[in-house]
Amino acid sequence: MIKVGIVGGTGYTGVELLRLLALHPQAQVEVITSRAEAGKPVDELFPNLRGHYNLVFEAPDFQSLRACDVVFFATPHGVAQSMMVELFGHGVRVIDLSADFRIKDIATWEQWYGQQHACPELVDKAVYGLPEVNRDAIKEAQLIACPGCYPTSIQLGFLPLLENDLIETTTLIANAASGISGAGRQAKIDNLLAEAHDSYKAYAVSGHRHLPEIEQGLRVIQPSGVQPAQLTFVPHLLPTIRGIHSTLYARLRLNSGDLQALYEQRFCDEPFVDVLPAGVFPQTRSVKGTNMCRISLLEPQERGTVVVMSVIDNLAKGASGQGVQNMNIMFGFEETLGLCAPALLP
Repeated sequence: MIKVGIVGGTGYTGVELLRLLALHPQAQVEVITSRAEAGKPVDELFPNLRGHYNLVFEAPDFQSLRACDVVFFATPHGVAQSMMVELFGHGVRVIDLSADFRIKDIATWEQWYGQQHACPELVDKAVYGLPEVNRDAIKEAQLIACPGCYPTSIQLGFLPLLENDLIETTTLIANAASGISGAGRQAKIDNLLAEAHDSYKAYAVSGHRHLPEIEQGLRVIQPSGVQPAQLTFVPHLLPTIRGIHSTLYARLRLNSGDLQALYEQRFCDEPFVDVLPAGVFPQTRSVKGTNMCRISLLEPQERGTVVVMSVIDNLAKGASGQGVQNMNIMFGFEETLGLCAPALLP
């Protein structure tokens, strides 16, 4: 049994992490922090957890966090980097659900996140926590930069095509839509029910801060010597709470072969990627509350453009579920441990 600490457990990724860990047979949450909610019982803020936790939120304290085997950061961007040197120096293993250590180029991170990076010396030591690509490195890592939600769905969708150099890399397109929980648990007019219900809109069309993370990940996947991937990424807001649907477009090179078989073979041993049968297209409700990514693809009218559809739950495979998957790999547990529940329907 490992001891788990959670920094910043009052948001949607925090409560999702608590939900998943509540029934994990090899993990025990010992510490959960929040300056704003210090002293409040966890189940008072999150009544769905009543009977599962007797913890209270407490102010961050390095002594209690250092006693944990692994610490999750479910915090806004900029928080984890301010605390990382202290934890890293004491050998604590860390899984960061924020973007603080995802982007390797410091100047690029600072440009997109609008602040100076407080811990650049540890960025190169962080392992990008996409298990389908970096499983071996995750096993030995001390610091995991858990991928973002859009980056997870998009990278997994393009993965087999890029690995096999089957598409033109400079004209990639991702048209992706997320449920409103992706904006976080905060008071904003755009997040109000009266604003989001019965509506569908694009946002951050001129540039979303997940773009450099996605392009970095796509370029890592590519074979050496190939022109670096360039992506046109347009995110949209769905009038739902959970879920991401990414529709991806790419121009095929000649002799691309049987793409359905390619995807089935690439992901056949991946416990959390499900390639649907030809002609069956994924729905966000089919992954609600799960760590699964469901994918389908086709070449409409055989005109040289491949369309890939990739769906995940933005709070699970797009955040906390993938964090638990990384934890399982790091500590040598069965990778699916605590993550096997079917999706919630309706």
